[in-house]
Amino acid sequence: MNILLIGSGGREHALAWKLNQSPKCKKLFCAPGNAGIADVASCIDIAMDDTQNIIKFCKENDINFVVVGPEQPLVEGLASALRAENISVFGPNTDAAQLEGSKGFMKDFFARHNIPTAAYARFKSIDKAVAYIKEKGAPIVIKTDGLAAGKGVIIAMTEEEAIEAATNMLSGEAFGDAGMELVIEEFMEGEEISYFALADGETYLPLTSAQDHKRVGDGDTGLNTGGMGAYSPFHQMTDKLEQKILSRIIEPTVEGMKKDGTPFQGVLYAGLMIVNGEPRMIEYNIRFGDPECQPMMMRLKSDLVDLLLATDNGTLAEYKDKVKWSDEATLCVVMAANGYPGSYEKGTEIKNTEALNDMDGVKLFHAGTMRDNSKALVSSGGRVLGVVGIGDTIEQAQQVAYKGVDKIDWPDGFCRRDIGWRAIAAQKEKAA
Repeated sequence: MNILLIGSGGREHALAWKLNQSPKCKKLFCAPGNAGIADVASCIDIAMDDTQNIIKFCKENDINFVVVGPEQPLVEGLASALRAENISVFGPNTDAAQLEGSKGFMKDFFARHNIPTAAYARFKSIDKAVAYIKEKGAPIVIKTDGLAAGKGVIIAMTEEEAIEAATNMLSGEAFGDAGMELVIEEFMEGEEISYFALADGETYLPLTSAQDHKRVGDGDTGLNTGGMGAYSPFHQMTDKLEQKILSRIIEPTVEGMKKDGTPFQGVLYAGLMIVNGEPRMIEYNIRFGDPECQPMMMRLKSDLVDLLLATDNGTLAEYKDKVKWSDEATLCVVMAANGYPGSYEKGTEIKNTEALNDMDGVKLFHAGTMRDNSKALVSSGGRVLGVVGIGDTIEQAQQVAYKGVDKIDWPDGFCRRDIGWRAIAAQKEKAA
């Protein structure tokens, strides 16, 4: 079949790499893609939000299946528009996409269906928000209601910081329209993890776990980002914990969405806090994580096309207990442009990436890259590369990944040097 992938980030490069391995994939296109995706797919110059030209391309090029990578086109209705034209697509319809598109919708959904989460309130008035912050005290979490590229969350350690964040959001200065309504919620102490499952509107299929590193600096310090690295599987994952996640969170979500008349078809990415061994929801995303997708795709042994198609045609039940994963650990280190997540320069040259091709257990995924007029590889975004290492343990995967990072010649970029630190510290403590 001919497949069109929508997106241009590291997640999409990992998806393209895996989709291309399927015997069902005759021809793979990507809109708009990046310099790395161009090695495994035909990149086409159509923007992710250009729904009409995406539909036109599908019809003119006999596209059998569209895989939507990022959240924004899904929230804006791309999957709904494609299904209306009888084009098979991986991703939820507009109504179901509110699960990520509006944090208020999501939190109200949790309350309605008794899904464990942090206590919260919604605000459009700064005076009421300030009164709530003063009543609850700090630490407290301030979130934009709308999409903010993974950055619309402020964990405020003081009331002053919380009030400043709320004021900046509601004024429209910090996140524009995305911040015109806030969700303010209790601060949860614990270890944060990502859990993924596919859903076809009727049933769900468990996938695997990962742990992202959101803060820009080592030791989880500094500003929130779209993600500076991730590893898979989560180091504390057990059969018991996974069953709690499935029975208390994933299953009630699939049932609740169906009951509410918004059946969910796509991937449920549950951001969870493990509090004293119990999972509590932070938030849902309606697409694969970036950078979690990169190490996950490195571990997946099953045919990705089969699994994604089954979410659209309602046949996920056929794959129960059949998804195969590598027992090895994988770890992704994100290389970002100096200054990220603040202002940064684009168009800086990246050299020696080809050296990673000769390394065992290392895979390079491109995120914000392009070729300039001289065909040199240059940066085109904030998060630019993802270097994935594979090993028997998370520590081994980390060592391999950083060996790959150190081969890359890019003075205008940086990375965290401690991805996987919580898991490695826990492993060493256990071994002691």
